Amino acid sequence: MAEDLVAEIEALEDKLAEAKRSITARFIGQDRVVELTLSALLCGGHALLIGLPGLGKTRLVETLSTVMGLRGNRVQFTPDLMPGDILGSEVLETGVDGSRTFKFIEGPIFCQLLMADEINRASPRTQSALLQAMQEKAVTVAGQTRKLEAPFHVLATQNPIEQEGTYPLPEAQLDRFLVQIDVPYPTRKTERDILLATTGTEEAESHEVFDGASLIAAQKLLRRMPVGDAVVEMILDLVRAFRPDDPSASDKVREMVAWGPGPRAAQALMLVVRARALLEGRLAPSPEDVLNMARPVLVHRMALTFSARARGENLGKLIDEVAGGMMRSEAAA
Repeated sequence: MAEDLVAEIEALEDKLAEAKRSITARFIGQDRVVELTLSALLCGGHALLIGLPGLGKTRLVETLSTVMGLRGNRVQFTPDLMPGDILGSEVLETGVDGSRTFKFIEGPIFCQLLMADEINRASPRTQSALLQAMQEKAVTVAGQTRKLEAPFHVLATQNPIEQEGTYPLPEAQLDRFLVQIDVPYPTRKTERDILLATTGTEEAESHEVFDGASLIAAQKLLRRMPVGDAVVEMILDLVRAFRPDDPSASDKVREMVAWGPGPRAAQALMLVVRARALLEGRLAPSPEDVLNMARPVLVHRMALTFSARARGENLGKLIDEVAGGMMRSEAAA
C-alpha cells in the first residue's frame, strides 16, 4: 500500500510540474501566486485574489480553466448585480398547447470554475448568494436544492478595500476561502518579459493537463498523504496562538487581535501544507510548509482591534512574526 501511494504521488508530481509550465507560459512570473492558486484547487477549496486592477488576475483564472480542464464562467460583480443573476431563476413558460409551467434557467454558477471578478463591488446581499455554493456545493432557488457539478471552485478577485465603490466581504464568507492570495506588482524583469510576450503578433498558449475527473482524483490522493505529528502539533499551536482568549496567546496577540481563526483555519492548513509538498516534489509536508502557508491561510480569518488599526498595524507581519518564533523555538529544542 505504501509503495502504491508513493508511486501515485510521484506521478501526480510530474503532472503538476507540467501544469505549472503550461500556466506560466501565459501568466508570466508570480510563481508564488501560481503555487497558492494551484494549492487551492488541489485541496478542493476556493481562493481570494487581492490586488490592483491590471495585474493579471483575470488572465490567471482563464489560464487555470484551460490547464485544469474545467468548464468555467465569469461573473463581473457590480453594485446592481442581484443574487438571481448568479444562481439563476424560474421563468413562466407557455407550451404549444397553452399550458404554463415554471422552468428553471441556470445561472453562471452552474460550472466547475467560477470567476467572481471584483467580488467586493457587489452588495452584501449578492455576495451572500455564494455562501451555500462555496460550502455545500449546491444552491437553493424557489425552495429546491440543486447540486453543482463536481469539482466546483470559486476564484474571486478583489480590489483593495480602500478603493471607492467597494464593500467589505462578510466574515462568514471570508472564512469559506481556503487562502487569500495577494497579487503584487511584478518585478522589473518580469514586467519586461510580460511586455515582450504580450505585445507581439503571437502569444504563448496553454494546454490542458488535467480534467475534472483527474483533478478530483488528485484531491483524494492529497488527503491520503501522511502528515507527521510534529506538523500536526505545529498547526494546532499556530492557530490557537492567534485566539486572544487562549492561554497560549502572547500579550501582543491579546492586544492586537479582536478575534482569531476557528477550526476551519486548522483544516485549511492541514490541506495546503500537503499541497505545497506535492508541488515541490516531496512525499510529506514539513514544519517549513506550515510557516510558508500560515499567512495566506490565516490573514483573512482574523481581525485587528480598533487600537491596532488606528496605529496602522499589519496582520500579515504579526502572523509572520509568531510563526517564525515557533520555528525558532522548535529548532532550538
